[in-house]
Amino acid sequence: MNNTYPDNHKAGFVNLIGNPNVGKSTLMNQLVGEKISIMTSKAQTTRHRIKGIVNGDDFQIVYSDLPGVLDPAYMMQKMMMHFVVDSLQDADIILYLVECNETKYNAELVDKIKSLGKPILLVINKIDKCTEDQIQASRSFWTEIFPEADIFTVSALQRINVDTLCERIIELLPVCPPYFPKDALTDRPMRFFVSELIREQILLQYQKEIPYSVEVVVESYKEDEKMVRIGTTLYVERDTQKAIIIGKKGAAIKKLGIESRTAIEDFLQKHVFLDISVKVLKDWRNSELQMRRFGYDFRD
Repeated sequence: MNNTYPDNHKAGFVNLIGNPNVGKSTLMNQLVGEKISIMTSKAQTTRHRIKGIVNGDDFQIVYSDLPGVLDPAYMMQKMMMHFVVDSLQDADIILYLVECNETKYNAELVDKIKSLGKPILLVINKIDKCTEDQIQASRSFWTEIFPEADIFTVSALQRINVDTLCERIIELLPVCPPYFPKDALTDRPMRFFVSELIREQILLQYQKEIPYSVEVVVESYKEDEKMVRIGTTLYVERDTQKAIIIGKKGAAIKKLGIESRTAIEDFLQKHVFLDISVKVLKDWRNSELQMRRFGYDFRD
């Protein structure tokens, strides 16, 4: 063991799994203490496996926020589901998140999780929206599904019982030196977070299928003492989608640029010049080649 750290130093991977829109990204950000994952009320907000790292003097927790569990309808969703299944192998602790009153689950995935013999924390979220009877009913239901799991009832949004959950996670970590430098917050580069902040604004600003048909690529990122200059391209699948993104007389993309620049400046704490262009890449969500180009790789 690295002598820089105490002999009893703990470290491990804690992977957040659950259906779309149950609050995984909100909980992840609360656990990490920083905005690592984008959050909207739309399902499938998270597309990639995003790691957030929490360090203490004698522990390191590597959280992974994963795409929501779903039945894949196209290539991109198949790759997203691969991230979920693949994450089970390197997890030291599985944090399975459900919404209070939720009863839907993927039986095959649940059986796989239970077969691994790893610690499972079943987290019932959004208890601030439920009565005590509903919370107890939810607890009883999920105890039947995961009889060996520790069950926690939380509100990630209001941070109810999040600290208690974190304490249990630290207790369950294996003794191990840190996997990442102690000052690390994530394993993702800055370009990734810029693209995610822009995609968050797309999810907030546009409706129906449009947000799911857009991929954001940061083409250039140049930083000096006063400003960060960022060039991006939004890839869509059809000309009609491009027209919607741009909007009448460019109004929609202008608003997108303003909101995205503000969000990026808040994140970077620096002035930002942001350029956004839009290109059509037909049926990119069903192209394995394009998926890998955009980072939806099985080795993610």
